[in-house]
Amino acid sequence: MDTDTTLHQQLESARQRLHDLYEQYDFGHPCVLEQSMLLDELINQYNRMFQTKKLPHLV
Repeated sequence: MDTDTTLHQQLESARQRLHDLYEQYDFGHPCVLEQSMLLDELINQYNRMFQTKKLPHLV
């Protein structure tokens, strides 16, 4: 499994977890905000990889 696929799976998993937490706690809850920041970091990591390698965008 290559890095792109793994990161894409992590992004999708983090996105789904954020959605689930939002449904359960609403947006202002600390666990929702923490998950949002984690997802942001994964997106930033993906974007850095895309910019360096010029990979086709999966997100």
